[in-house]
Amino acid sequence: MKKSSGGHPAAMPEPRIEDKTAFLLALPGTVERAAGEVVNQAFERLLSSDVHVTSAAEAKLLLADQEETEQLTDSIQRFVGIATPVARIALRGARFTRGPWVLAASSAVSIGVTVRNGVRELQAIAALLAHRFEQETGAPPEPVLLQKLTLEVYLKPRRPPDVSDLGLPLARLARRWIVSGVFGRNTRGKTEKALDAAERLDVESIAARAPSSGV
Repeated sequence: MKKSSGGHPAAMPEPRIEDKTAFLLALPGTVERAAGEVVNQAFERLLSSDVHVTSAAEAKLLLADQEETEQLTDSIQRFVGIATPVARIALRGARFTRGPWVLAASSAVSIGVTVRNGVRELQAIAALLAHRFEQETGAPPEPVLLQKLTLEVYLKPRRPPDVSDLGLPLARLARRWIVSGVFGRNTRGKTEKALDAAERLDVESIAARAPSSGV
C-alpha cells in the first residue's frame, strides 16, 4: 500500500461510478422492453396533450415548474419493479469502497424518482423538436422519428443524432436511468444541454435523410 509522507497509508482514490457500473453493460431484455413501454406512454401522453414548447429556455422553465408532478404510471412502476432487482444483484457483486447496501436499500425509490424526472425531460425535448419540425418543414415529424431523435439528443447531446435507422436505444436509456437513480445523479444538467442541442439541430436535413417508418 502506498504510504503518505507522514507514515500513514495514503487514501486510495475512489473508483469512478462508471467503473462501478460496468456490470450494467448487458441488461436483460425485460428491462429494455420495460423502458420501451415508458417511452411509448410518455410520447402518447405528450402527443395527445396541448403542450407547446417553442424554445430551449421555455422548456427549461417548464421542467422547473413541473418538479415532481409526474404521476407514477403503470409503465414507470413496471420499469422500477423490473430494474430494481437487476440493480441490487449487480450491486452485491460489485466492489465498492463504501455503502453498497445503503445504495441497494434505497434503489427502488431513487430509480422511481429518476424515471419520473426522465419522462418529463424526454417530453420537454420532444415538444421542442416537434415545434421546430412544424415551423421549419411545415409538418410534424413522424412519431417514430420523433422518439428516435429525442432519445439520441437526450443520451448524446454533444454528438450529431444518428437517424440512419429508427430503432430506439432503449438499453442505453435504461442504463442511464438505473445508474443515475442508484447513485443519486441529477440528470437536469445533461437535459439542459440536450435542449440546447435540440434548438441548434438542422431539422430539415434530418427530415430529408431519415428513413420512413412506413406508417
